[in-house]
Amino acid sequence: MKLREDIRNVAIIAHVDHGKTTLVDELLKQSNTLDGHQQLQERAMDSGDIEKERGITILAKNTAINYNGKHINILDTPGHADFGGEVERIMKMVDGVILVVDAYEGTMPQTRFVLKKALEQKLTPIVVVNKIDKATARPAEVIDEVLELFIELGADDEQLEFPVVYAAAVNGTSSLSDDPADQEPTMNYIYDAILEHIPAPVDNSDEPLQFQVSLLDYNDYVGRIGIGRVFRGTMRVGDQVALMKLDGEVKKFRVTKLLGFLGLERVEIQEAKAGDLIAVSGMEDIFVGETVTPVDHQDALPVLHIDEPTLQMTFLVNNSPFAGREGKHVTARKIEERLSNQLQTDVSLKVEPTDSPDKWIVSGRGELHLSILIENMRREGFELQVSRPSVIYRDVDGVLCEPFERVQIDTPEEYMGGVIESLGQRKAEMQDMINNGNGQVRLIFQAPARGLIGYSTEFMSLTRGYGIMNHTFDSYLPVISGLQTGRRNGALVSIDQGKATTYSIMSIEERGTVYVEPGTEVYEGMIIGQNSRENDLGVNITKAKQMTNVRSANKDQTAVIKRPKILTLEESLQFLNDDEYCEVTPESIRLRKQVLNKAEREKAAKKKKTASNS
Repeated sequence: MKLREDIRNVAIIAHVDHGKTTLVDELLKQSNTLDGHQQLQERAMDSGDIEKERGITILAKNTAINYNGKHINILDTPGHADFGGEVERIMKMVDGVILVVDAYEGTMPQTRFVLKKALEQKLTPIVVVNKIDKATARPAEVIDEVLELFIELGADDEQLEFPVVYAAAVNGTSSLSDDPADQEPTMNYIYDAILEHIPAPVDNSDEPLQFQVSLLDYNDYVGRIGIGRVFRGTMRVGDQVALMKLDGEVKKFRVTKLLGFLGLERVEIQEAKAGDLIAVSGMEDIFVGETVTPVDHQDALPVLHIDEPTLQMTFLVNNSPFAGREGKHVTARKIEERLSNQLQTDVSLKVEPTDSPDKWIVSGRGELHLSILIENMRREGFELQVSRPSVIYRDVDGVLCEPFERVQIDTPEEYMGGVIESLGQRKAEMQDMINNGNGQVRLIFQAPARGLIGYSTEFMSLTRGYGIMNHTFDSYLPVISGLQTGRRNGALVSIDQGKATTYSIMSIEERGTVYVEPGTEVYEGMIIGQNSRENDLGVNITKAKQMTNVRSANKDQTAVIKRPKILTLEESLQFLNDDEYCEVTPESIRLRKQVLNKAEREKAAKKKKTASNS
């Protein structure tokens, strides 16, 4: 069997924040692939604004370096399970993975998720223990944890013989020793491990072409761009080829442009051979999983498996009293157009129409997946409303099932009791408890996904902000009965339209937590805070102090109010109950009742109560 020894294809996988993207930066920098005039910014592979701000990778990215005469294609993948659809498809494009693990945190829920995907594809692993320079680093125990995880996930004997490199990517150092003092200012140990251990692709470039699309990109000039791997044969610019669609249809087109990867650039090439990772333009209708073949030899590759969405929300046109004030794109047509554009590149997303032309059901892989779509839309000038997220149920062998998540919590011991009790109320089952002996405890739970919606705010207050929670989709299991979802407390709801006043906020503070500042415009039915009790409470937040010409004995004291708690988009989505919407505009995030008028709300609630009792 002939191999292409001049090339290697590898993906970098890890739990979020273990240093994947920083490691890729260093591999790029030290390979001398970049021209002298190209300045490499920190986290260069994270190109989106939200990726840069939050320090997370959302979309998989391609880059490539040249080292010792070899071309190494590197794919940087997301660590969040919400973007697992990206990770799965990447695994089909590569022959091996670099698993990055934090030298202190060790294996985390997403480490398990991404490694499971890699082992299922029978890929060759290299383990990089990163952040070895941390004072709290515990490399020996971390390697034991990694080995245990490999065994637990059913790795074969070859995969268990993984090579290990120790690194501090932020300093650009690595070595084969777990002693931080032995670190050397080079990434050569990682390059060498790739060339030595990652298999070279099979060279069958003289056979009929097979190219499969794993990722999609889009730009206004050339339209859709299919990114994938040439599994067999050769593709040249100008070739007439057949695109084998997922529905069985076959479309013919001419290859107008081929692009290879080098550094941060896409480089125009004239031909690509088996083993190459390339981008192809000229096919408007191309989709993930489809195969490009010669017209006279139509032989499709197996369709890529993509995990189904587990969470859905209703997206609506904004119809609040303040609709159209702050956004550029406010119509149903514009919102529908934007959602269908998102489907061009995001294959884990589903958009379904409803009976109403102003509403859509949008399904994704988790709260983060959907909230990032909403955040991107508001930054682009859209106004919309969204409902509370709800889980997607499935019929499995005649049994109604719901998604369950594996939850890993690291918390100081003193808060452990409160966490166990609160998750118990949400029907979570504790599977493991590890006491590290340093005052920190690691708790592992299996919990229904609907019990976790909105839990992180409660978790942060239970652990005073010291707890860390990570969760990732585990499996579909029979529906649990008796699970109370939604927040326990009621809302403080404005009964008037106008501007919030300091005077009113002072009198409302004792009723709960206020979410708006003095001077904020409010409308009837808008939620301005959380009640300290379980019921909703109508409040007048626009009332001004009556001015009199009688001066009080102690003069007018300066009014002092607590600093209002301003909710982020994620916190707002977690706050929602079933009868509420989150109104999102480029300038504001407002919470509101679906029925704005207080009398109509009470009537609807009575009706609902009567219906449930009968």
